[in-house]
Amino acid sequence: MADDVGIDGFGCYGGDAYATPRIDRLAAEGLRFTHAYSQPLCTPTRVQLMTGKYNQRNWIAFGILDPRERTFGHLMKQAGYRTCIAGKWQLQSYDPPDFPNAQRRRGLGMKVGEAGFDEWSLFHSWHTEDKGSRYANPTFDRNGEIVGPVEGGYGPDTSVDFLLDFLKRHRDSGDPMFLYYPMALPHWPMVPTPDSEEWKDPSRRLEESTDYFPDMVAYMDKAVGHLVDGIAELGLRDDTLVLFYSDNGTDARITTSLNGEEYPGGKATPLQTGIRVPLIASWPGTVAGGSTSDALVDASDFLPTLADLAGTEIPADWQRDGISFAPLLVGKERDQERDWAFFWYDPRPGWDKERFSRHVFALDHRYKLFDDGRLFDITGEGFREEPLDANNLTPEAESARKKLRAAIDAMRQPPISDAAKVEVDAFGEPIPKTDR
Repeated sequence: MADDVGIDGFGCYGGDAYATPRIDRLAAEGLRFTHAYSQPLCTPTRVQLMTGKYNQRNWIAFGILDPRERTFGHLMKQAGYRTCIAGKWQLQSYDPPDFPNAQRRRGLGMKVGEAGFDEWSLFHSWHTEDKGSRYANPTFDRNGEIVGPVEGGYGPDTSVDFLLDFLKRHRDSGDPMFLYYPMALPHWPMVPTPDSEEWKDPSRRLEESTDYFPDMVAYMDKAVGHLVDGIAELGLRDDTLVLFYSDNGTDARITTSLNGEEYPGGKATPLQTGIRVPLIASWPGTVAGGSTSDALVDASDFLPTLADLAGTEIPADWQRDGISFAPLLVGKERDQERDWAFFWYDPRPGWDKERFSRHVFALDHRYKLFDDGRLFDITGEGFREEPLDANNLTPEAESARKKLRAAIDAMRQPPISDAAKVEVDAFGEPIPKTDR
């Protein structure tokens, strides 16, 4: 899972600003989804992805995963898989100590050692102020031990090497393996990569500039290629399904080009540029090469998909919202069609979240309806988003509006977390209804 890049970052989706040959090859040799969605920001997507639930079910605050939850790590481990995670966590103790009301949330959240993974190597898995660098001279929590700063190292390379070492050590065990790689790239800080000219000067390796974003996208692609090549070298490629996804759209400081049109990044916003992301499935000999699917997929769908692939049942007491897309990987129809995707998005409370706010909406292939009644035409495979006059809708648009309104109303039914019942500001204080 890439961090902060929408479909505009990839040639296989019509992006024409960056070179992504390895990811484009995965798409050419596998299945590319044209209507995959994430939440607008990282923690909301990660919580939804790992638990199979929409955020109103289990939301506490930005940077926190409810420690009472069960994740796809638990699911796969119970199914007999050896489990490993490397890269980014950011789901426990997000706020710095001097942030107003931080003491209410400091120390909360699920620790990675309790998330169902046998082994891990992660940055940002403890307190925010202790996280260190995720790129040059990185610091990691590796199986409970703080490692680093690793002088001369580069975080993404360290993550891939850790995953490949896990595969190598357990390849002959006879046990299936599940690896989750929430990447650091190409998230801010935008800094040189080992392929940047500036990397040759060690004093510049943490130099921040948006000028480095193209290098970071290119290195993200290179890291994916390194991992896939490593799997092949271990003789495991034909037995391995690779899913490539992203947690949200491109950083707002970046303008990219999609099919010849320029778009500012939509990260943290409910715009199509904030939520329309790549999803590619590659499995030689099982997933048909060069295929596409226009099926709606969102982050909640991954947990039930993994359950299907592992041949295991989701425990009855695990409430979930997702719908498996496993049948689509082999050219079959879903057991239950996804007619709409729902978004309960709230990045608050949390450090640096003052400029963001809650949004509740639902969409299908053509329309997006917000809880406040705004309706948009989003037809196509790009970033189209045209407002419609609620008083002058076609019969088709009116029918879609009613369907999406019913979906929003249905998602307001319990279970709903206590935190989701009250809208708060960035500091965790309730917002008077007159100010919303």
